Amino acid sequence: MASLNVKIIYRFLGITAILNGFFMFISFPFSFFNDEKAAWGILNAGIITILIGALLYYFNKPNNTNIQKKEGYLIVTLGWLTLTFTGMLPYLLSGSIPNVINAIFETISGYSTTGSSILTDIETMPKGILFWRSATHWIGGMGIIVLTIAILPLLGIGGMQLFMAEAPGPSADKLHPRITDTAKRLYLIYVTLTFAEFFMLKAAGMTWFDSINHAMATVSTGGFSTKNSSVAFYNHLPLVQYIIIFFMMVAGTNFVLTYFALKGKIQKVFQSEEFKYYLFGIIGVSAIVTVIVHHFQDPTLSSSIVHPKVWGDLEYAIRHSLFMVTSVVTTTGFVSADYTTWNLFATGIFFALFFTGGSAGSTSGGVKIVRHIIMLKNSFLEFKKALHPSAIIPVRYDGKSVQHQIVFNILSFFIIYMLIFILASVILTLFGMDFFSALGAAASSLGNIGPAVGSVNPVANFNHLTDAAKLFCSFLMLIGRLELFTVLILFTPFFWSKN
Repeated sequence: MASLNVKIIYRFLGITAILNGFFMFISFPFSFFNDEKAAWGILNAGIITILIGALLYYFNKPNNTNIQKKEGYLIVTLGWLTLTFTGMLPYLLSGSIPNVINAIFETISGYSTTGSSILTDIETMPKGILFWRSATHWIGGMGIIVLTIAILPLLGIGGMQLFMAEAPGPSADKLHPRITDTAKRLYLIYVTLTFAEFFMLKAAGMTWFDSINHAMATVSTGGFSTKNSSVAFYNHLPLVQYIIIFFMMVAGTNFVLTYFALKGKIQKVFQSEEFKYYLFGIIGVSAIVTVIVHHFQDPTLSSSIVHPKVWGDLEYAIRHSLFMVTSVVTTTGFVSADYTTWNLFATGIFFALFFTGGSAGSTSGGVKIVRHIIMLKNSFLEFKKALHPSAIIPVRYDGKSVQHQIVFNILSFFIIYMLIFILASVILTLFGMDFFSALGAAASSLGNIGPAVGSVNPVANFNHLTDAAKLFCSFLMLIGRLELFTVLILFTPFFWSKN
């Protein structure tokens, strides 16, 4: 511990809390102008959070402002815990979610952009609380860490180690040589997409309040809705659902590619292997699901998509298939229909999609498509090497050789991911869940997806879980959001050694 720069860690947690409190103040007017009692709970939560942040910041002035890897990992993990324990205050102080365990679950689900909920009647919640739920998505989507490193130069603190810890995927593409400029560009894109979707949803027929909430939840790939039936509430407004589909796809795309697209460099987007697999994968799987739904669905199971083969019904099948596939692949978690009622084969397809994830460098959770690409390429090369053992054949991605260390890292990540999923599924059965539901809850929580299968299907929620199961799922959501290594490395003895 002596080698750690403890003051810089506390100082950064203070900045995190101050920014979190600022977003609580933004939530306050939504309750105040609707004459809701929750307004004062939200305001008090904001004041308390900013006071905590101010104390941590002002009483921890470090002599050395350099952030090394160990500090980076601790700041990111403790930063998310700081977000959680301050972020649940609006729920508790307003009385909207009086149970502490439920408040922790809802808060982590928000910041991790999972979108799982314990709320049984969302539409009766105060507007200020609904906005705060969506704000936790928006904060977590890009990561408040990246937001903060954009202003760290003003504090005399460098942030490269934080960026690497917050984005521990196969590569950390940078838009600009300076990490702070990268963070600013990322957030400019993030804010631009949010407002663009907000205006489009409003024009398509949503209320302004629902538009801003769904825009924040979409761009962050979060999935909290202001309606009990999620986006299925807008089944009568197809344009709303198509707009959300488009922005879910954009949010699940590497933000570097989005930056190039906004700069007019479309050819760079389609030169990306990951983007091509991502886009055509969604289209291909959606086409398969559309055929299943339109032609082979058991009409006794669901009336959400009608059976006769006419164009109106075909469009309905296409829209809902595309919506739900995109929602699961990007780990957004919005629901327009219950895929578990279509047929068992369709349910199996969606369960498999729980393990895909969006693009690296996006706000999506999950394994990430680039990892699947590199693992598959490496596997096929092993067949070649079996026939030509002396040949040196590197894995190539986007026309470049992939370093062995990156390949090993990806293989290690996937093995650990699957081991955690298997172990988590078994543990959840100890907490009273049936095995099928435990599989769904474990995959959904670890992949930050939201809707799952079994008793936590797209039209259900997590409220019926025991407190122990809720806390365990919260832990899975946290390590899933931070891509395993960032959190799990803290439990290793060599992390704490002085060497």
